[in-house]
Amino acid sequence: MKQMSLRYPGTCRACGRYLPARTEAIYESEAKTLTCLECLQGAMESAPDLESPSDGSSRTESGVAGSSARREYERRKAKDEENLRKKWGPIGVIAVALSDERQSTKSWERGAIGEERLGARLDSLATDGIAVLHDRRIPGSKANIDHIAITTAGIWVIDAKRYKGRPELKIDGGILRPRTEKFLVGGRDCTKLIDGALKQVDTVRNLFHDAPVTGALCFVEADWPLIGGSFSTQGVHVLWPKRLTELLVQETTGEIDVPAMHKLVASRFKPA
Repeated sequence: MKQMSLRYPGTCRACGRYLPARTEAIYESEAKTLTCLECLQGAMESAPDLESPSDGSSRTESGVAGSSARREYERRKAKDEENLRKKWGPIGVIAVALSDERQSTKSWERGAIGEERLGARLDSLATDGIAVLHDRRIPGSKANIDHIAITTAGIWVIDAKRYKGRPELKIDGGILRPRTEKFLVGGRDCTKLIDGALKQVDTVRNLFHDAPVTGALCFVEADWPLIGGSFSTQGVHVLWPKRLTELLVQETTGEIDVPAMHKLVASRFKPA
C-alpha cells in the first residue's frame, strides 16, 4: 500500500466516497483499489490486536472485499479504452475521454463497490465471537464467494448485491396446485440469485459437515420498506446490511471455536 496524491479521480473501496484528482489516499497496487485516509484511520482505530497468538500460529488474513470484481472492472475498462484508441487512431485519447463506459463494464464496478461497503460493515463486527473472510475462490471453480462470516453458532455464506428496486417473494399455488416461489427485485425475476446462493451454501456445507451453514443475499442499495421487508426463501435470508449484522451479533449460543474455524475455512477457500 502507498499513500499518494491521486493523478486521476477514483472511489474509496470502503465507504464508496468519490475521491477527486489530487486527493491524498491509499493506493493498493496488487488489488488496484483506493482507500480514503478517513477509512484507513477508522480501520486502524477499530482493528483487533494483531499480535500472534500464544501458540505461535499466525493470524489468518481475511482478504480484501470486492478485490476480484474490482480487478475485472479495471481489466475490462482498460480493454475498452484500448479498443477505442485502436479504432480512432490519432484521436483515440479524445474518444476515450468522451465515451461513456459500457454497461457490462460498469456493472463490475457497481458490484465491487457493493462488496466493499458490506465488507467494511462486516469487518467492524470482527471480535473473538465473529470472524469474516472476503472474496474467496470456490475450489475447482472460477466462481467466488463474496463474504463468509463465522460465529459461534455456524457459518454464513453471504452474497452481496447492489441492485435497485424492492426485493420481494411472489408465491403462487397452494392448496389446489403446487406451491411455487419466485424471487423478484424491482419486478424483475431474479430467482437465479437464490439458486446461486444455494449452490454456494451446499459447497461450504459439503466441506464442513459439523457446522450449520446459512445463506444470505444482502442488498446494499435496494428499496426496502420502512417496516419489515426481510424474508427467507429455501433457507436463504434476503436482507440489508444492518439487518444482516444484527442477526450475526445475535448468534452467540453455539460452541464453534471461531478462530480455529476461521483458519480452517480460509485454508479451504483461498483469496480470489
